[in-house]
Amino acid sequence: MSASKLIVLMAFDENDDGELIPAIEPKQVETEDRAVREARALAARHTGVIAWARDADPAVGEYGPPVELFKHGKIPDLE
Repeated sequence: MSASKLIVLMAFDENDDGELIPAIEPKQVETEDRAVREARALAARHTGVIAWARDADPAVGEYGPPVELFKHGKIPDLE
């Protein structure tokens, strides 16, 4: 099986203490273009939004480095 691409969209809000918390569950998206479109739409409603992609071959557990597609606002350290 050939490697594919993992594309993920995440959004965050701040709680009463100012800590960033997930606003939505991380969402896998089919294309990079769609991830960017959805991220832009979420950016107006959330403290932070990020869409990222990485090459992935889950069958053998190999993942490439993440590449930011869109980032807006405050994002926690995702490492």
